[in-house]
Amino acid sequence: MNHKTTRRDFVKNGSLIAGGLLAAPVMGNVNFFSGAKGEIKIALIGCGGRGTGAVTQALSTKQNVKLVAMADAFKDRLDGCYKTITSEDMASLKGKIDVPESNKFTGFDAYKKAIALADVVILTTPPGFRPIHFEEAVKQNKHIFTEKPMATDPAGIKKVLDAAEIAKQKKLNVVVGLQRRYQDSYRALFERKDMIGDILSGQVWWNNSGVWVKQREPQQTEMEYQMRNWYYFNWLCGDHITEQHIHNIDVMNWFKNAYPVKAQGMGGRQVRTGKQYGEIYDHHYVEFHYADGSILNSQCRHIPGTMSKVDELLVGTKGSIYCDQAVIKDRSGKVLYAFDKKNERNPYQTEHDELFAAIAKGEHKFNNAEYGAKSTLTSIIGRMATYSGQVIEWDKALNSGIDIMPKEYSFNATPPVVPDADGFYPIATPGKTKYF
Repeated sequence: MNHKTTRRDFVKNGSLIAGGLLAAPVMGNVNFFSGAKGEIKIALIGCGGRGTGAVTQALSTKQNVKLVAMADAFKDRLDGCYKTITSEDMASLKGKIDVPESNKFTGFDAYKKAIALADVVILTTPPGFRPIHFEEAVKQNKHIFTEKPMATDPAGIKKVLDAAEIAKQKKLNVVVGLQRRYQDSYRALFERKDMIGDILSGQVWWNNSGVWVKQREPQQTEMEYQMRNWYYFNWLCGDHITEQHIHNIDVMNWFKNAYPVKAQGMGGRQVRTGKQYGEIYDHHYVEFHYADGSILNSQCRHIPGTMSKVDELLVGTKGSIYCDQAVIKDRSGKVLYAFDKKNERNPYQTEHDELFAAIAKGEHKFNNAEYGAKSTLTSIIGRMATYSGQVIEWDKALNSGIDIMPKEYSFNATPPVVPDADGFYPIATPGKTKYF
């Protein structure tokens, strides 16, 4: 799998706060299925492209699964998803979808209604909503597949970590869509990471030309515009260092079995400066420091016409791991191990295959929420470092209570950031933007 391969490509090729939680009882048997004959009922929360892909993969597992409920803020997104998964191109899913109109929910509170009807929930909305959706799913005692990242601010990370602890007590399975941890080549490299000795440093990249832009429509409120164009607003997306680059950052955390204690870096908006790009940067470069003195150099960029690279390199006392190549070399460059990618499985499908197999067997096998939240926080302190120019300490950020989410969820509510008279949004400025 190379960096140009998207989740949508895999789908196409493969199938064409905690208080309320604490008050809930710890379940003795969370693997009771509400459907007949062990049928596992699924609810999809977030019906965009990623949701369409994820539910297709869930319904492509070997278990007795059925999609029974769907929820999205927008009816057109829900209808589009339903049309796709019930089309002739998705004939393999026939008989696995039973979502009457009464089980199609729209609006900001739609998730609660859909979650109530299922055994397993798939959370694929923009990341800003992840903490409240994850918390509700745990409260309702559901198994969970959730996309990354887990939040967009430190307060959201706290909420997820609290809910993750309750999920563990309830023996709920939680899989997070950091799919490199489910990819055969990465798993093989991880099993052999001792071949390079102690990891001293890492270099990780997510550099490409960027993603879609959705233009403002005259009838839209500011809230609807930001929701439709969610990638460019931090409360919804977290900036591309969090929304995309988390994948690469997580590899270092995984192989180190540790998280950085502080971060410092630089970034800005050099090319992607138009008002349609909201408030996020087009490049970030962060130096993450771990407690043992090792350093991760992290770079992500969304600028057309520049070098494209999505990869990870881990350097140890005895050698290096080249993740995209799936190769381990010693200090002299001699290949010590090379994974044969010829028969590598689709990692996006593997996530669901392993999750639903565990659920069907009544096993409590996965609790990815904690590392998902902590790798998300890693990316967030990186963003805080580039936005401010400050050194951002892990503990200080985690306990800061910084909350960038709206106070009210409705299409007529005012979002956390609004444009000026010329239509431009406030942009973080290093040296002026401060967090502490």
